[in-house]
Amino acid sequence: MTGNESVPIRIGVDIGGTFTDFDCQDDAGWRAVFKVPSTPKDPGQAVLAGLDQLISRHRLDPAAITVFAHGTTVATNAVLERKGARVGLLATQGFTDILEIGRQMRSQMYAVRLDPETPIFLAPGRYRKGIDERVGPDGAVVKPLDEAQALTAIEALVKADVDVLAVALLFSFLNPRHEQRIAELVEQHWPGLPVSLSSAVDPAFREYERTVVTAFDAYIKPAVGAYLARLEDALTSAGVAAPLQVMQSRGGLSGAGVARGRPVRLFLSGPAGGVIGAQSEAAQAAIDDIITVDIGGTSCDIALVSGAKPLIRHDGTIDGFAIRVPMVDVNAIGSGGGSIAWIDDAGSLRVGPRSAGADPGPACYGQGGTEATVTDASIALGLLNPAYFAGGTLTLDPDVARQVIKQRIADPLGLSVPAAAAGIHRIVNAQMAEGMRLVSIKQGFDPRDFTLVALGGAGPLHACALAEDIGIRRVLVPRHPGILAASGLLKAPVEHEVAAAFSQPVTGLAMATIREALAALDQEAGRLMAADGVDPADVEVSYAGDVCYIGQSYHLEIPLDVDAPDPLDRLYAEFLVHHNRVYGHSVEAPARIVNLRAVHRVAADSRRPATAAIVDGGVKSTRSVLLGDDVVETQVFDRDGLGVGTVLAGPAIVEQADTTVWLPPGWSATVLDSAALMMTQQEATR
Repeated sequence: MTGNESVPIRIGVDIGGTFTDFDCQDDAGWRAVFKVPSTPKDPGQAVLAGLDQLISRHRLDPAAITVFAHGTTVATNAVLERKGARVGLLATQGFTDILEIGRQMRSQMYAVRLDPETPIFLAPGRYRKGIDERVGPDGAVVKPLDEAQALTAIEALVKADVDVLAVALLFSFLNPRHEQRIAELVEQHWPGLPVSLSSAVDPAFREYERTVVTAFDAYIKPAVGAYLARLEDALTSAGVAAPLQVMQSRGGLSGAGVARGRPVRLFLSGPAGGVIGAQSEAAQAAIDDIITVDIGGTSCDIALVSGAKPLIRHDGTIDGFAIRVPMVDVNAIGSGGGSIAWIDDAGSLRVGPRSAGADPGPACYGQGGTEATVTDASIALGLLNPAYFAGGTLTLDPDVARQVIKQRIADPLGLSVPAAAAGIHRIVNAQMAEGMRLVSIKQGFDPRDFTLVALGGAGPLHACALAEDIGIRRVLVPRHPGILAASGLLKAPVEHEVAAAFSQPVTGLAMATIREALAALDQEAGRLMAADGVDPADVEVSYAGDVCYIGQSYHLEIPLDVDAPDPLDRLYAEFLVHHNRVYGHSVEAPARIVNLRAVHRVAADSRRPATAAIVDGGVKSTRSVLLGDDVVETQVFDRDGLGVGTVLAGPAIVEQADTTVWLPPGWSATVLDSAALMMTQQEATR
């Protein structure tokens, strides 16, 4: 450190499957970025190990930490590993099977044997009970809550050893009183039993979706709550004064206390941090429109930022199950450095989605891997330095890489090893490029208008090939792409979104009615902000409406500017523009608002992270790289030796501890003031 322990310190920590990433900064310009091995059995142990490393190596004063922001996979892993709580589901009498019935849409229409596509594991039949009550579609009570019957149902679930209750009653999004009364009864008779109410988790219409998200919230609540509580206690014991903040799937931070109350919003916590970090890097280069590609060992996460705002979707999928939670629109595909190359029954070369993972890893790791992977192909092509992988922490064996490609791919297909390795790269790049089209072209955006931001350990290696594939001519590589998700945590705003059903036609709607509904949303969002200790004077407020044509099933989120001269006219005009972009057409027909939402946020930290001092040098060596049938002697540069304004011409390789950058022929790169590399295609290479 700088020696001034009183300087405020900010720490961002993101947990990945293999490594836990740290970005630590202070207000005097000092910065430390590093990785420690993740601890899957208890992810918090890796966080504490990294903190101990900071304290011992850099004489860091824990009391000087003012921000401790955390991206976690605990919520997602609880679902993927089926390690959530035993949930008891309370539904209106006659509707207890809605979780099992689901929707009529199926992804396996022609399979001989259909597997369940609804998350029945959340609350099997024996853990679902009907409640004698009924609220009508106008919010009026049709049948009062039978409290005695409700207590009997809850008691039966408690005796069945449920860990948590999920309550999803008909039309509770219009009148939540029955759900709230059930929560009061639980608190009176079984204090300490966690409860998730659909009227609080997701107060919107569509019974199945509302029930699912409420059940997911209950399923992960004990695991998330216990994890965050343990981590808070450990940080306090270590002398950290800063409150623990957690990244939400929407891309904003919340305090740990608020996160424990609505844990379902922590899905995709890690990928959201990467998108926010990429957006911040682009902003320093005055770029508003980007596509982010985060390539790791097993997957590739792709997202789009338009007008300096990440695209947000209000429904996503977790382990194949649809779940209605606001989240950064990230398209995750099974393509990464560890993706396995194989030959299908038709004799065609395929790559992924199976991965060698970290154990045993690619064959070149020398840890028992016997399958050819993308990393093996990168070694065979000369793109990676076997002695400097992950900053030299792992030495790769190029002979093993070439041999496994020869045995598994080249010989069966009658190809040379270089041709087989190049084929593996072309296929995995094509898969990732298709994923980029899904977040851009499918949603009405022309990718040629965007800059590609490469992050993750393998992102900068594949970025230029991906850009060429979809017509992008600029690629931005941040100074530390391998830990950008952790950096993004330090750039994310404290943010809370609250939504509620509001079914009204746009035409003839009075703004007074909207303002009254928004005031209720503001009150709840203000409560969440106050729980995080935020000064109301620092809060920025924005509104949106979910709008669709009358009779249409699905809606689009449209910004609602209540201070505009004609807010509803503007809302409708924006709806027509959005509808035309997304669906390719729009007509001036009657529309309605389905939901209203309010977003309260505190502006993110706009300070630029410090960059390491430039050391003498630049060119480290030369390396033979296979380009088609040619072997090209390519200069290899050390990223630490590239000062601001340095210009490189491809072919070139830039090495650093957390990634390798490949600059193909026809591309040039310039080091920007932020120390990021801006790579530009000078001429078409295909």
